[in-house]
Amino acid sequence: MAKRSFPLSKVYQLLEPGPVVMVTAAGKKRANIMTMSWHTMMEFEPPLVGCVISNRNYTFDILKKTGECVINIPTRELAKAAIACGNTSGRTVDKFKTFRLTPAAASLVKAPLIDECYANLECKVVDARMVEKYNFFILEVLKAWIDPSKKDPRTIHHRGKGMFMVDGRTIRIDSKMK
Repeated sequence: MAKRSFPLSKVYQLLEPGPVVMVTAAGKKRANIMTMSWHTMMEFEPPLVGCVISNRNYTFDILKKTGECVINIPTRELAKAAIACGNTSGRTVDKFKTFRLTPAAASLVKAPLIDECYANLECKVVDARMVEKYNFFILEVLKAWIDPSKKDPRTIHHRGKGMFMVDGRTIRIDSKMK
C-alpha cells in the first residue's frame, strides 16, 4: 500500500488524546463551561492532567485567576450540548441555562460539576509555567466522581472539522499494567 503525504495542519486529527470533556470554571458573574479535547494524563498518583486552553477562551482568564476548575466527562447522549458549548462564548451566554445543564456543588473547588456528565474531576492548577508560552496548564485532580448507574459509558472523541467518534466495544488483552 502506498502512503501519501498528510497535511501538518491536520496532524491533531491523528493524535486525538482522549474524550471530549467540558471544563467548568467559576467566574465572577457566573460559572462557565468550555468544551475541550486537548488533555493528557501526566501522572497517576496524585493524578495530574495537562491541558491546553487557548488564551482567547473566556475560561483561560478564569482559570488563571482562580486556579481551579472541574473536568466533566460527558457521554454520547450529551454530544450535542458539549459541541454547542464549544461553539458559544461564555462571555455573553450562560451556558448552563442555554444548554439546559445542571450545575452541582463540588466539594473542594468553587467551580460546579455538570450533573448530567458521567464523571467529574475537581482540579486545581499545580503548574502554570507553560501557560504563557503554550497555554498549557497542569492540573491536579483533587476529587473524582462517577455515576455508577451509567453502565458502559460511551464517550465522544474529536476527529476535527465537525467529525466525532464514539467509543466502541471494549476488548481485553493480557497486560502487566493493572
